[in-house]
Amino acid sequence: MNQKLLSPLIILSVFAADRISKYFVLKFILPKSFSLCGFLNFAYVENTGVAFGMFQNSNSFFIFFTIILIVAIMLFRRKMESYGVFVAIGIALVVGGALGNLYDRIVYGNVIDFIDLSFFPAVFNVADSSITIGAILIAFSLKKTKKPVTSKQ
Repeated sequence: MNQKLLSPLIILSVFAADRISKYFVLKFILPKSFSLCGFLNFAYVENTGVAFGMFQNSNSFFIFFTIILIVAIMLFRRKMESYGVFVAIGIALVVGGALGNLYDRIVYGNVIDFIDLSFFPAVFNVADSSITIGAILIAFSLKKTKKPVTSKQ
């Protein structure tokens, strides 16, 4: 696959998966909750803060902060992507997830969370998962690679 198409495809895929999952939550789960198995539950939660419910009722601030973050990532993306394909994938996962949660904040006034793992202290969503996985990929890739990868042409 053309590497120039990889990032936009990941961003769109994450955003679409987040929107589709939240559509089903709003259509079929709200306001109920249910257990799929012993440790995986689905529960509708409106989050106006960030991870683990911190900084509640700060939706306007997080709209502004997310927009600034996305712009900064896009400005520095080329420099960061020179560290390799895993950094590029990580960036795309973070941006896709950030856009998904930003959409919620603008349209609903909060982020829709619904995945509740019995062993994890917070309820989260597809966008949150994408942001977390992307950040881990970026961190490990940058730690592993001391200098940018140069391509041979």
